[in-house]
Amino acid sequence: MTIVDTTSGKVQGYEKRGVLQFRGIPYAAPPVGDRRWRAPEAPEPWAGTLDATAFGPVVPQNASMFHQAMGADVAPMDESACLNLNVWTPAADGAERPVMVWFHGGAYVMGDGRTPFYDGVHLVRDRDVVVVTCNYRIGLLGYLHLGDIDPDFAGSGNAGLSDQVAVLEWVRDNIAGFGGDAGNVTVFGESAGAFSIGTLLGTPAASGLFHKAILQSGACEHVHEADVATDTAHEVLAELGIPQSRASELRSVGVDRLLEAQSVVMSRRWGGTGAGVKIPFQPVVDGVVLPEHPLDAVRKGSVAGVPIIAGCTREEMKLFVAFDPEVSQLDEQALHEKAVQALGRDVIAAVDAFRAELGDMALPDLWQELLTSRVFRLPCLHLLEAQQAHQPATFAYEFAWRSRAWDGMLGASHAMDIPFTFDNLDAPGASILVGEVDDDMRTLATACGDAWTSFARNGRPEADGLPDWPAWTPGEAPTMILDTPPSLADDPWAFTREVWA
Repeated sequence: MTIVDTTSGKVQGYEKRGVLQFRGIPYAAPPVGDRRWRAPEAPEPWAGTLDATAFGPVVPQNASMFHQAMGADVAPMDESACLNLNVWTPAADGAERPVMVWFHGGAYVMGDGRTPFYDGVHLVRDRDVVVVTCNYRIGLLGYLHLGDIDPDFAGSGNAGLSDQVAVLEWVRDNIAGFGGDAGNVTVFGESAGAFSIGTLLGTPAASGLFHKAILQSGACEHVHEADVATDTAHEVLAELGIPQSRASELRSVGVDRLLEAQSVVMSRRWGGTGAGVKIPFQPVVDGVVLPEHPLDAVRKGSVAGVPIIAGCTREEMKLFVAFDPEVSQLDEQALHEKAVQALGRDVIAAVDAFRAELGDMALPDLWQELLTSRVFRLPCLHLLEAQQAHQPATFAYEFAWRSRAWDGMLGASHAMDIPFTFDNLDAPGASILVGEVDDDMRTLATACGDAWTSFARNGRPEADGLPDWPAWTPGEAPTMILDTPPSLADDPWAFTREVWA
């Protein structure tokens, strides 16, 4: 057993598979009662030594077939003990290793830091880095914007974002005891985790707390303006039967009832809008935690000097459209109607441009391509363009390896890259996404893990088995194609840039 001192007290971890692991460490006080929807506060110091050999409870959330399919167990949920984190390290010494802090995905309504896909053993044991995963408040517990209804709730719409800042502050103050370098921290995440990082790029409180960033399938554009978020808050209050003049009563509503209301509101605001394009609960440009749109902040140089890797999978939306029964019934008129519902009336010209470009592609595939282009590639391009102006060490990728599972139905879909970038192809649940593992897949996973940790170490994504990976520039736009075998392409998303211009 290994004991490490933290700012709140001693923690005891254990060795497993050649790596020291510390699980369920509280990084903030219980976010309940008067603390619900407030910025996180430091945990109360504990006496003695905290047993950190078991994962802690996760943030209360509604059941999700996607989360279960990714191999997550039925984790205990406890609002009063959910703000905890996990550390994997080669040794609790003074070696000052690169630190990689992972923010999980899940559309801001599901997920946690204990999912088997996110196990840090292979990155840590084989590449000599420190990995941190965490829970942060999600759903209406993390992103219910009440500040324009009751000033006492200022910042409530970004409680989850403030949790992420608190995780990074904990890393700054404590990671040296776990063998990590607080001066070399890389944030990385996928989907809502990458959206979170894109938002942190423009969050003043996060400035200086990380030094590199990897955004997998997400950028800076999944944020709400305050008026949109306030409309959602009004809908939640109405569903709970609470007048806005008594919004403070929300702090005493049982968490199960809150989750019921969240489910109802999500079904209205998310259902039928085009496979999850519109996310009801996400960070808010509230003028308190987030003063301006994060992309605007990045364009102004908010993270000047921070190297980034940004990219997405080739067929992101296949994961969602595969489970949308309407898609298989699409005709031309239904496609236009679905596009307008999901993306707005100005999308019709883009639909027609995609039809002309892609010719006889089946309508379900055309719909997938349209959504992938607009929801993932375009925001990624915007971020690359914004940051490259302030930091030449900006790198782009496209994950193009296509799954063999489900008779190939998932293709190179959303989340397909996670078991590769963690080098975790054998993690519980991975086979549901990737299918049977072969040597070519293992070679790609090794290269991805090596590139990600090389970037965390020195700001360059380098790995045996990958071509030389040049920095992205607006002209040639070199992009690493992660496939078997990997290759380099110049401006593979040119059509995305042109059609949405």
